[in-house]
Amino acid sequence: MTMTHFKLGLVINPFAGIGGSVALKGSDGMQTRDKALALGATKLANSRTRLALQELLGVKDSVHIYTAGGEMGEALVAEMGFEHKVVYQQEAVQSEPEDTERCVHILQQQGVDLILFAGGDGTARNVCRIVGESLPVLGVPAGCKIHSGVYAVTPQAAGRVVAMMVNGEIVTLQEADVMDIDETLFRQGRVNARQYGEMRVPSELRYIQAVKMGGKESDELVLSDIAAHVIEFMDEHPERLFVMGSGSTVGFIMQELGLENTLLGVDIVQNRQVVAHDVMASTLLEYVSNVPVTLVITLIGGQGHIFGRGNQQISPEVLRKIGRDNLLLVATKSKLQGLKGKPLIADTGDIALDAHLAGMICVTTGYKDQVLYPIAKF
Repeated sequence: MTMTHFKLGLVINPFAGIGGSVALKGSDGMQTRDKALALGATKLANSRTRLALQELLGVKDSVHIYTAGGEMGEALVAEMGFEHKVVYQQEAVQSEPEDTERCVHILQQQGVDLILFAGGDGTARNVCRIVGESLPVLGVPAGCKIHSGVYAVTPQAAGRVVAMMVNGEIVTLQEADVMDIDETLFRQGRVNARQYGEMRVPSELRYIQAVKMGGKESDELVLSDIAAHVIEFMDEHPERLFVMGSGSTVGFIMQELGLENTLLGVDIVQNRQVVAHDVMASTLLEYVSNVPVTLVITLIGGQGHIFGRGNQQISPEVLRKIGRDNLLLVATKSKLQGLKGKPLIADTGDIALDAHLAGMICVTTGYKDQVLYPIAKF
């Protein structure tokens, strides 16, 4: 039996994650957003929110959405046929952090049961600044930086948690950290994360992500073994392009090759030489379209994401060109054990591709040492 008139607050940061596909490593600030648009980036926050709201279509008659005008929520919920009320209108063409905060303040006053917001860590900070722990919130992951524990693991997962609440299922609330990093340092290859507060989130553990574990792998012997395995494979295939994903584990392999590495970006290597540094999605797609390619990736410690967090340059189009069989996933066993049995997560923004990627995959954990580990299907 469903609850009647579940009051859902919704606020979308339309520019969240816009810098990811064009290698800008964030979307904070008007100049960054303008540069991203000039480079051909597209706004994806509404499409990711759509994936979340699709999970509510079965209980649509029991949900009343309170939201902001235009791309901050109204356009999407009206198109999807949800009963809704616009409680805030932004003044400028581009929404700013202040718009998120003003909208959230009004949603508080409307007495909503839950605030669902789409964005990244910057958006979570905006929401936290107003809400704190006063009412439940849940994030739809749409940004480049997702270190905070207030986000669902995928947009669909966010929708399923809300649907559980609408259906009156018992969902425990827990406090979760709001984290963010300095984007300027991030673009220089340094991760400086700090806590900005806590918010209350529905703690359905299958669907809510952990706070990202920071720091580099400490076991250099294990990393050296992993690097030796990958480099040997590279030497056996000098004609192949190797797309080197972000993260310290992949960075260690580049270090062992004696090559300059974009720690928080994507580089392309062929025959032990870097052929392109810090590429954006469109450039990467051109490189991988006509030659054999291997994608070397790792996972985010504590969360398990392999796509959709900090590597939006590896777009669904790029992944389809490369193919699942050409993924070379690397991680120490301690990093896998840190997931405590939770599966890996592919959150590419393309439901069909995520389903295709799901299932068991080989993870290289040492020199000629591999384990099978599952990628979740949501």
